[in-house]
Amino acid sequence: MNFQFNRFGNPPLDAAYVEHLLNEEFLDRTLAFERLWKYYRNEIHGLDGGLALPLAGDGWAEVARPYVQDQEFGLPARITGRSYLGYGAGGLGLPANLRRGTEPSGAAARRKEVVVENDIGWRIDTGVHFLFGKAPIIESLAPDPARAREIEALLAAVFQANGGVAFFQELALLGGVYGFADVVLRLTEGLTQVDGRWVRSGDDVAEEVDPLAAVRLEAVEASRAIPILDEEDFRTVRYYVLHYHKLLNQVIVADDLPLQQATCRVTEILGPDWWQYYEDGSLVAEGPNVLGQVPVVHIQNLPLPGRYEGAGEVEALIPLQDELNTRLSDRASRVTFQSFKMYLGRGIENFENRPVAPGRMWSTDNPDAAIEEFGGDADSPSESAHVSELREALDKLSGVTPLTAGLINGRMGNLTSGAALKVTLMGTLARVERKRVTYGEGLGRLSAMILALVDRAGIFANTAEERRVRIHWPDPLPENQREQLEQAQMKLNLGIPRADVLRELGYATPEE
Repeated sequence: MNFQFNRFGNPPLDAAYVEHLLNEEFLDRTLAFERLWKYYRNEIHGLDGGLALPLAGDGWAEVARPYVQDQEFGLPARITGRSYLGYGAGGLGLPANLRRGTEPSGAAARRKEVVVENDIGWRIDTGVHFLFGKAPIIESLAPDPARAREIEALLAAVFQANGGVAFFQELALLGGVYGFADVVLRLTEGLTQVDGRWVRSGDDVAEEVDPLAAVRLEAVEASRAIPILDEEDFRTVRYYVLHYHKLLNQVIVADDLPLQQATCRVTEILGPDWWQYYEDGSLVAEGPNVLGQVPVVHIQNLPLPGRYEGAGEVEALIPLQDELNTRLSDRASRVTFQSFKMYLGRGIENFENRPVAPGRMWSTDNPDAAIEEFGGDADSPSESAHVSELREALDKLSGVTPLTAGLINGRMGNLTSGAALKVTLMGTLARVERKRVTYGEGLGRLSAMILALVDRAGIFANTAEERRVRIHWPDPLPENQREQLEQAQMKLNLGIPRADVLRELGYATPEE
């Protein structure tokens, strides 16, 4: 790649080191992060109809379903019919020896009943809903109350323009899967002020725009980014590299090949003073960074000392998820085997070709001939206990129980009081409180960076002292309006300012 890093001088950026990161480190990071996402999403492959026709040979008869799922990566070969020897071996459809038009090598592959219950996905989603079921309230700590209300309205407009609650939930989802979430702050190109109006020019056309809507917050997938950290402090990002394939709105036309959507390889280098944009190794655009710092806010899902990445939710659950899916698949195979009556015939010619049906008469001259019946479902208490213990282990490790998702089994006692519900959900609430520390601190830094950007761009002048904010989190449990109002009244009686009490309740203060 023809890097031109002469503009990156403070600190200097080594082109050979960036080449090493993209050619050596990037692939391993991408495969690892994509595997975490596949375990969360557990996508189905084969729904496009490409597997509808039978395979050559008799291998197709052993495939229970005409699709595969991503979590089959962790199942043993005796169930899936193949062994996955690396990250790149799974999740792309049926194994090569079971694909349409190919003959299995050696003995026909034996694909058993595959059962995948995605316990990871719903736990991650439940954690996201508990953390960001509602948008947090961002309070400005500017000394002047009037300026504080203006800043709060500005921040609310920027976040709303970038998705509002959906943006916060996206951050929580990325953090839960990968262990961290990075946000890149951008300003729409071509934004200028003409006669007091903000316009965006491009392709010889200028249109009036809302300058706050021009502030873009991009939540970055971990598989697309490589941070270049300070050699003395891993918490400081010196440069931020984005590397991915961009889909183009055109097709590739080649002889003897079907039409394919065109792509290009994109590399972005974001520095404190300069940025560059490459496509297929060629420099396409570059410019100064008006922010004066790397426009990236890094948020750890859970603190992990000494590491840039935080602790995610998926990685720790993968071994238990694989064991659960293995036992469920084994049980499905056992049920399939035992749910049908089977017959063992001895001393009867062509027994395998004779149908078993009412009114059939069989005869033989062999006095030792016999027909034995076996099969039928049978209970397996140890198997059921093992599956139950696996689910309990998943509950303990994730901190998210079925009760948090609304599934109540048996009698849970009297949960009509908020205190009883909090005790029952203590593990989930404790994890949410830990996340609020890191996400709250990250949202504070993001808010300060947004205010610095609009100040540098001339959209809204503000000082460093006015960029301090406080995050107010809503109660993750179902609201009891009577209890909330009673608590609010008691706070007013204690002398707490009325504006603070209204803000905690989610209402706009009179100044707003």
